[in-house]
Amino acid sequence: MSNIDKRNRLSEEVFTYKITKNNKVFIYWKGKQVTTLSGKESDKFLQRILNKDHKEIQLVLAKITGNFKHGNEKDNKSE
Repeated sequence: MSNIDKRNRLSEEVFTYKITKNNKVFIYWKGKQVTTLSGKESDKFLQRILNKDHKEIQLVLAKITGNFKHGNEKDNKSE
């Protein structure tokens, strides 16, 4: 896990999710809805986060949303 999260971003709660009565999952990034899962996708997600800790859930959410890691993000370090 340490190799994946070198900048310790997964400790922050940048991703959140909400589950509706009919198991539809709304995924948010910094409070803005970025995707919705329903049906088989939703069931698969719920199984993946079962018994996971906070950092692991953040990683699952980051992978599901995709398009957030291209390798060109700045880490604000002066070199």
